[in-house]
Amino acid sequence: MLSSTADHLYWMARSMERAENTARMLDVTYRMSLLKQTIGELHHEWRAMLSISGLHEDFEARYEEPSAENVLHFMALDEKNPGSIYNSIFTARENARAVRGSITSEMWEALNFTWLEMRRIQTEGIAEDGVSRFFEWVKEHSHLSRGITHGTLLRDDTFRFIRLGTFIERADNTARILDVKYHILLPSPSEVGGAADYYQWSAVLRSVSAFESYRKVFRDKISPKRVADLLILRADMPRSLTACMDEVNSQIQEIQGPRSSELVRRSGLLHAELTYGSIDEIFAFGLHEYLSDFLERIYSLGDLINTTYFWSTDD
Repeated sequence: MLSSTADHLYWMARSMERAENTARMLDVTYRMSLLKQTIGELHHEWRAMLSISGLHEDFEARYEEPSAENVLHFMALDEKNPGSIYNSIFTARENARAVRGSITSEMWEALNFTWLEMRRIQTEGIAEDGVSRFFEWVKEHSHLSRGITHGTLLRDDTFRFIRLGTFIERADNTARILDVKYHILLPSPSEVGGAADYYQWSAVLRSVSAFESYRKVFRDKISPKRVADLLILRADMPRSLTACMDEVNSQIQEIQGPRSSELVRRSGLLHAELTYGSIDEIFAFGLHEYLSDFLERIYSLGDLINTTYFWSTDD
């Protein structure tokens, strides 16, 4: 496979996964904003949303305040924001267009239709009472794209690079959500275990479709340690860090070639640490410190994927 083809496939998948993840985070933040809160508390919630995406500086350069309206427009429809849902879907479609010969016609049609609908929505705007419906639409079309890929594509390197992109992006997103809640949205000691704390942790679980899974696994009140255990170490939780690295490591093992020994080593090491990790050890180390370290390592792994498969630093 040409490195340029692999590059397009990888970023097609990452971009579509990013659109879905952004929709998930915005939807949960929007629903939380409907609870009775002060203006300062509302702005704090929306600032946290920007911190998750790492786009707070770009936002502050163009908008006066982190109101719901401003953040929703910036993160959903803003053409100038490269991390918006609009641009993520556009990027996914453009990468798919570049490799139409490598993907199935059903995959292309689904992505192209999603982009055409996204362009219409961007032009017409999102109705005030339709914000959550829009986020559901984004998630459904991401699921559709992933389902068609899984149901129609040959299990070759095309499939592997798509899966690799999907789960690198998903691991990054899960770590960011968990870190922001624990580090930025951590309530005062008097609020720990209270209603606000419960709703915040419930929102974290809902943002990664894990609320029902939590209830099934623990059958008890929501606690930070158990949420972290579910979203970091549970291999049977689809969006956990361990589940994501199971998939990433598996695809890297399948794709590996003569230049990929360091990539295989780093991926295997991170995968092993998660597989045999302990939530008690993670909290003893510090959850924020652990997640910051994971984010640095997953970012480094993404860079190494680029230099190993797509472009060489020797060129």
